[in-house]
Amino acid sequence: MQERLSLYIQRDSWLHALNPLTKLSLTFAFILVGFLSPWYWTALVLVFAGILPLSFFGRVQREYFWTALRLLVPVAGFIFIMQALFLPVGTQELFRWLIFHPTRESLAQGFLTATRIFVMVSSFILFLLTTHPSEMMSDLTRRGLPGQFAYVIVSTLQIIPQMQAKAQTIIAAQRSRGLDTEGSYFKRIGALVPLVGPLVFGSLVEVEERAIAIEARGFTSTRQKTFLREIKDSPIDRTIRISLVGLVLLTLLAKLWR
Repeated sequence: MQERLSLYIQRDSWLHALNPLTKLSLTFAFILVGFLSPWYWTALVLVFAGILPLSFFGRVQREYFWTALRLLVPVAGFIFIMQALFLPVGTQELFRWLIFHPTRESLAQGFLTATRIFVMVSSFILFLLTTHPSEMMSDLTRRGLPGQFAYVIVSTLQIIPQMQAKAQTIIAAQRSRGLDTEGSYFKRIGALVPLVGPLVFGSLVEVEERAIAIEARGFTSTRQKTFLREIKDSPIDRTIRISLVGLVLLTLLAKLWR
């Protein structure tokens, strides 16, 4: 049931033991440094020197690599090719073939954009693989964030796994009724209609049921809430968060200086 609710993979690791706010700060630090840095190679360095080692520290390297190969590599590759071939910047042409005349500048810009997108998405994937949504919601609420905002954040992080699980259930149900979902390309296109309808309407019904459930549990109550599990916030967590803020500020200063 756990994998139906989130991408979280339970492991006994140093990264899993960190406070959820620390891991969220680490995610945003990767993104901000990758986008603010004035150097082209910063995002690539963040991937190989930061995100990849952390996936091994968190013992989720297999799940991370599988997601990166299926999602990030094709998307980043497509962005790089489109910007390298069609971005109208620069004058130093590398070659000319038909309507394609990439320049050194467009190649550099495509590389920069693709690696930044890779850093942004992969850092969030690592965060989701090592952070349970309920722990993050409890920690944010304990720190004073209104429950409504915490619920919106957690629901946003859970929506993709939930839709995937519901889609797989609908596909299995439609196959049992004789629907061909593995035929030719055009047959699979035609099979989308009986799949999308139940998925959309089922999701709307689920949203209403969840709203009723959380209201019945006193979600909007103004009384002080207690938590079943205490989320630790060690001095190491606070040191890491302060260091990340300093790293982002140094990156911003470097960008302004350049």
